[in-house]
Amino acid sequence: MMDAYDPLTPPSIADWIELDESERLDLVLAYHRRQGDDLPSPDVHAVAHVIVENQVALADETPVASVMERLMLEGLDRHEAIHAIGYVLMGALHGAAQGDNEADPTSAYYRELMQLTAKKWLNQEL
Repeated sequence: MMDAYDPLTPPSIADWIELDESERLDLVLAYHRRQGDDLPSPDVHAVAHVIVENQVALADETPVASVMERLMLEGLDRHEAIHAIGYVLMGALHGAAQGDNEADPTSAYYRELMQLTAKKWLNQEL
């Protein structure tokens, strides 16, 4: 059973999946509290972490794990890669909530992920 979360270290997929969503959120929030992070929206930040970790745990079922690996090969640490992917995710969710005319918001999200690079993230070219 997982008792701590560190975004720099991939959690065991089996341990991560064993947790329910509230436990995952609690672990992410606890990590950021331990780090002394002053986040404007800690709950939203934690939700983004959890969704990205959930998608990574799905392995080849989504492109997220391979995008995470690519971003890390491009120089981001794992935590930065989670933030970059989470940024794209939240943008896609916002667009879907605003009624963007994208017929399949999941495909749009995946397409944007495939265009995401460490350079774009670091230069805030998103």
